[in-house]
Amino acid sequence: MRVIDLNPDDSTAVRQAAVILNTAFREHWPEAWATLEEALEEVRGMLIPGRICRVAVDEDGAVVGWVGGIPGYEGKVWELHPLAVRPDRQQQGIGRLLVRDFETQVKARGGLTIMLGSDDVDEMTTLANVNLYDNLPEKIFAIRNLKRHPYAFYQRLGYTIIGVMPDANGRGKPDIYLGKRVD
Repeated sequence: MRVIDLNPDDSTAVRQAAVILNTAFREHWPEAWATLEEALEEVRGMLIPGRICRVAVDEDGAVVGWVGGIPGYEGKVWELHPLAVRPDRQQQGIGRLLVRDFETQVKARGGLTIMLGSDDVDEMTTLANVNLYDNLPEKIFAIRNLKRHPYAFYQRLGYTIIGVMPDANGRGKPDIYLGKRVD
């Protein structure tokens, strides 16, 4: 397994990345990149100069996961967006490999912080369907993972919840923000 830049001229790899994006979120967020065309548009958007777009490829050269990054704050902060692993290859360390590679890429570009949003559109945490305007810090402190929400994956990699946007995806469907200083 190796992680490389996604070559915009490699139409096969671009399509494989789009298929992954189209299928990886289907179970918990079916509206996300619901069509292959939407997913292709997202992949192509991550291939513009100045962004990060890296893919994990297996021994046969097939794309099995990908990660993108968008610079902000004059390159000091990078948004990790998106991270997707082929459903049949999840739970095999590919996501971790992609995040670690992304951290290396950000550091090499002079970035100081990585942030990301991890939506809760399917009542996967205790932050869903509650009034987050009433003592939000307490609710963040007491968060529980009910259905394998990805925030726990990022916490295992050293990310911290740095905020929540209530109702980002509809009433009771927040976006959980996580961040990490690049070392």
